[in-house]
Amino acid sequence: MRKMIALLVATAVMLSAFAVFADEPTIIGTPKCKMCHKAKTGDQFKIWSESSHANAFETLKSEASVAIAKEQGLGNPWEEPACLKCHVTQAFLGAELHAKTKYVPEEGVGCEACHGAGSAYKSKKVMQDREAAVAAGLKLEAESNCIQCHNEESPTFKEFDFEARWAEIAHPIPEPAE
Repeated sequence: MRKMIALLVATAVMLSAFAVFADEPTIIGTPKCKMCHKAKTGDQFKIWSESSHANAFETLKSEASVAIAKEQGLGNPWEEPACLKCHVTQAFLGAELHAKTKYVPEEGVGCEACHGAGSAYKSKKVMQDREAAVAAGLKLEAESNCIQCHNEESPTFKEFDFEARWAEIAHPIPEPAE
C-alpha cells in the first residue's frame, strides 16, 4: 500500500512539474525561422547568416578567443558558460529545446536570442498577427537585448553604439504591396 501511495505521489509531482514546464516557450532553432523568413518576407535569414551573430560560436574557437579565455583564467571558450552565455542562443536564453528542434549551439546567436524562444509564436497564423505573436512570446525590443552581451563585462568590449550596430543588422519585414 505504501509503495502504491509513493508511486501516486511521485507521479503527481512529476505531472505537476511537467505541466509547469509545458507552458514555457522552447527554442526551435534558426532553421525553423528560415522556413518563412527568406527573400519573400525581407530575407531576414540571409541578413542573419551574413552577420557576426551567425558565427558567434565559431569565434570562440579562434586563437584570439583561446588567448582571452586563458588570460581570464578560463578553459576552452567554446565550453565555458561565461563565454557561451553571449555566443550561443540556448545559453543566452537559458531556455529549453523544443522536441522537434533543429537548433545546434553552432548556429551561434540565432533569431531566438533576440526574439525569444519561438515554440509558441512560430506558426504562420500567429506570426501574421503582430499582437498575437507578441502575446505568444515574440520579443521586438532591441537595445535591451543587445546590451546584455555588448557591455563592460565582455573582455573585448570597447563601446557599443546601438544605432550604428542596429543599422548593420536591421531586418525589417517589408510592407505588403497594395
